[in-house]
Amino acid sequence: MDDTVTTLIDRRRDECAAVMQTDDARAAIALHGTPVLLLNPSIVVRQYARLRQALPFARFHYAVKVCAHPAVIAALAEEGCGFDVASGEEISQLERQGVAPHRVIHTHPIKKPVEIREALTAGIRTFVVDNEIELEKFCRDGGSDLRLLVRLAYRSPHAGSDLSSKFGVSAARAEALVARADALGLDVAGFSFHVGSQLDDPARFAAAIRDTAALMSRLERARGRRFTVLDIGGGFPIAYDRPVADLEEIAQVIRPILDPLAERYEILAEPGRVLVAESAVLVTSVDGVADRPDGRWYYLDDGLYGSYSNVLTEGVHPLVFAERDLTALVEPRRRATLAGPTCDSADVIARECDLPDLRVGDLVVSPVMGAYTSVTATRFNGRPFTPVAVLTRVRPLARATPSLA
Repeated sequence: MDDTVTTLIDRRRDECAAVMQTDDARAAIALHGTPVLLLNPSIVVRQYARLRQALPFARFHYAVKVCAHPAVIAALAEEGCGFDVASGEEISQLERQGVAPHRVIHTHPIKKPVEIREALTAGIRTFVVDNEIELEKFCRDGGSDLRLLVRLAYRSPHAGSDLSSKFGVSAARAEALVARADALGLDVAGFSFHVGSQLDDPARFAAAIRDTAALMSRLERARGRRFTVLDIGGGFPIAYDRPVADLEEIAQVIRPILDPLAERYEILAEPGRVLVAESAVLVTSVDGVADRPDGRWYYLDDGLYGSYSNVLTEGVHPLVFAERDLTALVEPRRRATLAGPTCDSADVIARECDLPDLRVGDLVVSPVMGAYTSVTATRFNGRPFTPVAVLTRVRPLARATPSLA
């Protein structure tokens, strides 16, 4: 195994051990049993501080869709973070927690007219569009303080999810949309893009920023106008089972490009996964053990239709540790398959996992389970959603971050 992968796995094991040794974690397991997600908001705050240090000129809007737990929203709201929503329910969640509407942007390119009216009534004024029909929806209800951002498409086949396959327009189409908006009396304040979720490619971030800045400059000259907003989206990756470019590494590549642009434009960003992924640990237990023709199988009480939905919807590969392995590796060991609790044969979490011999009732722990887990879970087979326990007395392990100086 590559040394960098080994180092990452060791770090993730240490993170799980630090959580599982706390009184908060043991109390949550005693109260809820398993499965249970252990959520540590202090890690969300740590990650937000890293973002602010890496890109100090940007205004960050957390993508609520990634993890909508009230503790996450409260922690970020207290730190002054903005929010990015894509539905009326997400707006309502923020309203219930007292988030002011000027801190919220609506970035779903396709919206029902009633959703637009409800968002405007709630006080939101910044919206994303990527076609003429969406522009026309704002003609009746927009208002003079409405800000529209045209979403650009930048294909990134190597991203975990290439979002430009569904949304966004080319530079030529964007120019036509600006002209159409001008004709309708609507204000296109600038442009947005999303290079793709979980994109481990700093150069792709940089290219998208350069291309967008060039388009903005060209249109400003051609149309005799000024844009005011550049939204660089999200996509900052997180290491699950393999190393990826750190936030600071990406910042070192894109900051020299963004620094001069920040003098001309308001720079927005829509981070999600990078803020919350590391904030949650999933604790499950072994429900069943079977020796099948392809080897040992362990059946856990959470799976692809529950908190491990990130395997199915995001294509990630969470690490899985036996609790008995967190302080020292236990012998004997074997390669095993981990399956979820439902009756669906597709509910397989991972194969070829290196684990000690496990028994029914043994605990199994997965780190980096804060993003696209509880929010994409289902009630398939009538199973309840995995409870989330908020840890209040757990400090995140210190991690070295490279200087940007």
